Amino acid sequence: MIRWVIVAACTIVVVCVPVAPSVGAQEAAAAQEPAPVFKAQSDLVVLHVNVFDNRSDAVPDLPQSAFLVLEDDQPQDITFFSSGDVPVAVGLVVDNSGSMIARRAMVLAGANAFAASSHPEDELFTIIFNERIQYGLPDSVNFTKSRNQLTSALARFPPSGKTALYDAVIEGLAHLETASLQKRVLVVLSDGADNASHHSREEMLKSAAASDAIVYTVAKRDTDLGSDGDPAVMKRLAEVSGGVAYRPRTEQEVVQSFEEIAANIRRGYSIGYVPKADGADEYRRVKVMVHMPGRRNLTARARHG
Repeated sequence: MIRWVIVAACTIVVVCVPVAPSVGAQEAAAAQEPAPVFKAQSDLVVLHVNVFDNRSDAVPDLPQSAFLVLEDDQPQDITFFSSGDVPVAVGLVVDNSGSMIARRAMVLAGANAFAASSHPEDELFTIIFNERIQYGLPDSVNFTKSRNQLTSALARFPPSGKTALYDAVIEGLAHLETASLQKRVLVVLSDGADNASHHSREEMLKSAAASDAIVYTVAKRDTDLGSDGDPAVMKRLAEVSGGVAYRPRTEQEVVQSFEEIAANIRRGYSIGYVPKADGADEYRRVKVMVHMPGRRNLTARARHG
C-alpha cells in the first residue's frame, strides 16, 4: 500500500509502509503452500528366538550378552532385547480331513491342553480345514481371549473330505498379520499330507520364511493306519520359521506336545537389530547363536532370514 504524505509547501515524498496481510489473505497463502512432509524409515529387524538345552527343554532367563546375531555371516549390534512371559497372537491350524476321523479325540485333547496353558491375554483363533478353509470362530470374531470359545470352535465341523494343508497354513499366516500383538505363533496339527491345495509346498514354505511368525507343527505317528503322511514337510515348515516339529506316538504325548509348545512360547526371547549392510529389499541369511558360561549344549532357534 502506498501513502502520499505532503512535506513543506511543494515537496512530495513517497513513503512505502508495509502493511500486514489480512487474516483471510494469510489463510489463502497457507492453502497455496504445501504442508511440510516428514518421513521416517525403520530398518529394525525383530527375531523371536527360542533356546533349548540337550533335553529339548526351553531355557528362560538368559541375558542379552548370551546372544550373537549374524546376518550373511556378519555380526550385528543388538539394539532391542526382551524376554519373559508376554501375550502372544496364536493360531491353531487343525487338519479336519477324512484321514483325521480316527484321530478326533487326539485333536480335541491336544487343543484343549493348549488352551488351558495359554496366557489370559493371548489373542487366539483357529482354522479348521479339509479341502475347504474354515474359521472356527464366528465371522464377527477375528481373535478371542476366551479359552472356552476356542475349544468350542474346534468342535464346529465334523471331519471329512480331502486335505488342503498348504492353503490352510498360508491363510493362517496371513490372518496373524492382522493381530495387534507383536509376537505371533502358528500351531499346525496335521499328518503333513496334502491332496487339495491350490498353493504349492514351496509357496507355503516361502510364506513361512517371509513371515515373522514362529510355526510349531504336531504330526502324530500313525503307521498302524497305513499312512504316516508327510512328516518331512512338517519338519521343514517348523525349521524355516524357527519353530519345532513334534512327532508324538500316543494321545498322551500329543497333549504333552501342546503343553510344551505353550510353555516354549512363554519362554522365548525377542531380539532386534538394525542391519549394517545396505539393500533393505534383499533377502539376508540370519543366524542366532547362544553361549552362556556354565551352560552347555544350548541351541537357539529363529527364522532363517
